[in-house]
Amino acid sequence: MPKKPEEWLEVASPPQKSRGSFKLFLGYAPGVGKTFNMLSEALRRRSRGEDVVVGVVETHGRQAVEELANQLETVARKKIDYKGTVFEEMDVDAILARQPGVVLVDELAHTNIPGSKHRKRYEDVQEILAAKVDVISTLNIQHIESLAPVVRSITGITVRETVPDWVPLTASETVMVDLTPEALQNRMKRGDVYSTEKVERSLKNFFRRGNLIALRELALRQVAEQVDRSLESYMEAQDIRKNWGVRERMAVCVSANPAGQYLIARGARMARRMDAELYVVHVEREFGPKESNQNALAANLRFAESLGAKVVRLKGRSVADTVANFVRSKHITQVIFGRTPVHDWRKYLYLSAVHRFLRESPAVDVHIVTQEPED
Repeated sequence: MPKKPEEWLEVASPPQKSRGSFKLFLGYAPGVGKTFNMLSEALRRRSRGEDVVVGVVETHGRQAVEELANQLETVARKKIDYKGTVFEEMDVDAILARQPGVVLVDELAHTNIPGSKHRKRYEDVQEILAAKVDVISTLNIQHIESLAPVVRSITGITVRETVPDWVPLTASETVMVDLTPEALQNRMKRGDVYSTEKVERSLKNFFRRGNLIALRELALRQVAEQVDRSLESYMEAQDIRKNWGVRERMAVCVSANPAGQYLIARGARMARRMDAELYVVHVEREFGPKESNQNALAANLRFAESLGAKVVRLKGRSVADTVANFVRSKHITQVIFGRTPVHDWRKYLYLSAVHRFLRESPAVDVHIVTQEPED
C-alpha cells in the first residue's frame, strides 16, 4: 500500500533533538584565545543563518574581544542586589524566553552571586541545553575539579572555582585552543592579556614558562582522553572489532609466580617508553584449582598498582580465551606473557595456551618475557 503524504513527511523529516549540543573551547591559561575563538565561531555561524546570541562574555577590557562581541546580539544580564551592591549575572530565563538557536556562555566555572537561579554557571548551561538550545562555552584546564590540586602543586596557586569532571565530558565537541608558552608570554608583554601593571608580576608567578609548559601538557592530555573515549564509543557503536592501535595499551598477564614482579617491572618500563596505558591482568580459571600461593599473587598485584598499572582480575574457563576477550574489549595493542624456563611437559602446555591466544585474539603484538632476570 502506498504511503500517505504525512507518512512520507515523517520519514523525510530529521529526528527531533532532545537536548542542545554543547561545544567547549578548552585552554591551559588565560589569554590563549578561548573567548576570541568562541566569538569568531559565533560570527561564522550567524553568517550561515544560525540564530546566535551572547548569554555572557567576559571581555576583561581586551579590545579585540570587545569588537567581536559588539557584532552579536546580547541578552541583557540580570541585576542582583547582594549586600548593598548590584551585580550582573547571565539571565537564564531571558535566554529561554528568547529561544535562540545558539547561546555563548563564557567562563563555565564561574560561581554566580547568591540570589541567582543556580549556584554555578555550568548549572545554567545544563538548563539551557535541556531547553534544546545549543551552547558554546569556554573553560581553562585548572578549573576541572580533579586537576585543581595538580595545578596547585605546579603553580602554588589555589583554584577557587571548579567544575565537576563530568561537565567537560558532556561536551559533544571539545576544541583545544593552543598557543606556545613563548607566544603567550609575548602576548602578555604586549598588554593583550592583562593591564601593564599586572604583567611583570604575572610573568614571575602563574605565567612562568615552566608552569605554562606543565599546564599545556595537562590540557593536551585531557583532550586526548576525550578523543580516545569518543573513538572507543564509535568503534563500539559500529561494532568495529579490529584494533586500530591509535594509542598504545599494554597488558601484562601475571600469575602467583613470585617472579611476576620482574615481568610487571619490565612491562612498566616498556609502557613508559611508549607512553602507553598499562594493565596488569590475572585470570582465575572457573573450574581449575586455585593458585596455591595467594600471598605471592596479592604481592604481584600490589606491586603493579604501585607502578601505576590498572589491575584487572578476570574469571574464565580458559586463560587464553579470557585474555583474548579482554584484549578485544579494551583495544590492547601489546601483550606480555611470562615464560618460566622449564623443559618438561609444562613447556608444551604453555605453548598450546599461547597459540590458542594468538588464534582467538585480534591483531596484537605479543612479547614473551622470561620471568627470571638474567644473572
